[in-house]
Amino acid sequence: MRPELFRTLLLCAACTGAILPVHAQDYPQRPLRMIVGLPAGGSTDIMGRLVAAKLSERFGQQVVFDNRPGASGIIGADLVAKSQPDGYTLLMAGGSFGIISSLYSKVPFDTAKDFAPIALFATSPYIFVVHPSVPAATMQEFFTYAKARPGQLNFAGSTPGSVQRLSGELLKRMTGIDMLYVPYKGTGVLLPDLLGGRLQAAIDNVLVVVPYMKTGALRGLAVTTAKRSQVVPDLPTIAESGAAGFQSSGWFGVLAPVGTPAHIVKKLNAEISAAMQQPEVRERLLAQGAEPLWGPPDELKKLLAREREVWGKVIREAGVKPD
Repeated sequence: MRPELFRTLLLCAACTGAILPVHAQDYPQRPLRMIVGLPAGGSTDIMGRLVAAKLSERFGQQVVFDNRPGASGIIGADLVAKSQPDGYTLLMAGGSFGIISSLYSKVPFDTAKDFAPIALFATSPYIFVVHPSVPAATMQEFFTYAKARPGQLNFAGSTPGSVQRLSGELLKRMTGIDMLYVPYKGTGVLLPDLLGGRLQAAIDNVLVVVPYMKTGALRGLAVTTAKRSQVVPDLPTIAESGAAGFQSSGWFGVLAPVGTPAHIVKKLNAEISAAMQQPEVRERLLAQGAEPLWGPPDELKKLLAREREVWGKVIREAGVKPD
């Protein structure tokens, strides 16, 4: 190789190496868009808006929050999956994202292959509650009561294709109890029947049921998370109450299209994690019944893999269909 050509190649390589870090430092150079595939007002929407606001502050660029509801989140997720992988289009995802591929037969994307996990930033427990007419003060007592009455107790959990409903099915399989699932179109619809005693048990969001627990209208027996919750620290977990290994929770995370450059994934993860460690953010999350998390993107990747495996099996065995 001629010396002058060799020097030219070395100069090009040096320039390329100098340019890459500059791009990493300069991101983002324009507003970002965070899409949630659910209507405004729900927990995923609320959490996403909090993260979008914090990223706007930290980046000095507006993060536009874009609700694209429809098909249980599939429409919004598909939009992100087909977007340019440049870090400017993000998906705000919640627990329903982990069951999409198992619950629906035709999904226009692959939740395992078409998204780059960015950050798992919060988790929220569900609570197993009973109507006061059920003579059980603990989960152990409820298991004994239910096993003595196979098929006689009713339970519900949000909508037919929700993680709350699947949590009930998982509990049945792990403990051998036989409860009849009653389908509802949402928590707001099932609450009157639960409060009136027409439903004996339910698994639902901590924010929904805690107010009724405080008045004695419902009795909380345990949380569904692997560890006790900071939101209701006095409640034991289902796992420590006789169903070892049981784990279920609402979660909130951010994803991007697959192929998003590693330095952008790293920067987004670092900024979201830093925001979650701010005391005021922690207080806001706890007020919403959620607990802040931070860690590498791999934490969200592992969670999604577990969700697909666990809930996929429950969906197949119980024959769960979307609502």
